[in-house]
Amino acid sequence: MRLEILPVPGIGHVTEGDDLAALIGGAAPWLRDGDVLVVTSKIVSKAEGQLVDVPADGPDRQAARDEALAAETVRVVAARGGTRIVQTRHGFVMAAAGIDASNVDKTRLVLLPRDPDASARALRAALRERNGVDVAVVISDTMGRPWRNGLTDVALGVAGIDAIRDHRGEVDPYGNELTLTQMAVVDELAAAGELIKGKCDQMPVAVVRGYLSAPLTENPDGARALIRDASMDLFSLGTAEAKAAGLLTAATLPDQPGAVAADPAAVDRAIAIVAKVVAPGTVFTQVTDDDVRTGLVTIVPGWPAHATGLLLCSPPTPVGPVQLVRFGTDVQRLRTALAAQGVPTQLLPPPGDTTAAATLAL
Repeated sequence: MRLEILPVPGIGHVTEGDDLAALIGGAAPWLRDGDVLVVTSKIVSKAEGQLVDVPADGPDRQAARDEALAAETVRVVAARGGTRIVQTRHGFVMAAAGIDASNVDKTRLVLLPRDPDASARALRAALRERNGVDVAVVISDTMGRPWRNGLTDVALGVAGIDAIRDHRGEVDPYGNELTLTQMAVVDELAAAGELIKGKCDQMPVAVVRGYLSAPLTENPDGARALIRDASMDLFSLGTAEAKAAGLLTAATLPDQPGAVAADPAAVDRAIAIVAKVVAPGTVFTQVTDDDVRTGLVTIVPGWPAHATGLLLCSPPTPVGPVQLVRFGTDVQRLRTALAAQGVPTQLLPPPGDTTAAATLAL
């Protein structure tokens, strides 16, 4: 296979309502059947009017940007300082929901296209009708990647080509059957196009020639095939967010004794695993129900002698980084992890009692 990456100069400034097919077809009358057209998502968004008006500077500009980000976000994945990694309504996980302030007037922000796959299909159909060429279309945008520095372009929308090249079931030259290999070829094509387009060269369109002999029939999945299902995502949250979610879940487990008393040795092993992960070197001590009831009655005025709950040990203070121990026949679970993280806490109220001190603060 021999590939060529060709720039498409002369697109010019794109504004709302512009006919992208006319602009691209006029700038690249040399397009051939089977070419892969890599189009920067920003000019698609501009043509579609995916723009937000904001102040040119000052605190109101940041407030307007935060409002736009919230509107485009369906789930916050991670937040560090002013950086927000979020899942967009399209399903993409990316910084700031893909909202961009570059290569646009200072009083506007550019959002992602409403439906990048639909935009790719529409552009492909318009070029076929206008120029008589059957090309594949990849709408690309820049993303960061977990565990690696630097940015690269990836595909947000696709038409005329499968997003993934599935090698599963094939046999390599050594006779090994491939069982997992699925290549995101449209991301690779998007990145190849970016080598020509650049960020400051006003070259929003590139053509990759030689990869396809002819475009494929329409693939209804488009770039959505690249979005990993949440059930298969091992890293669906940032580290701090996943830890906080786990601690919160552990802290609110119901006090329901099991049908069979827990094996103390198994409990010790479970505690050791938790401690090793979240608090190396921390020693947790199990206590009996009687010990806990006595302590709670002493610490919290009005705590029923028969109730179960949480014990704050050493020192018996309602707040601060103290050791939390869950009790009952299913002792410990993961509530001990709260203390290991030094999370400020208060006692949880006993079942049915609203007089005792009361909430868990994270």
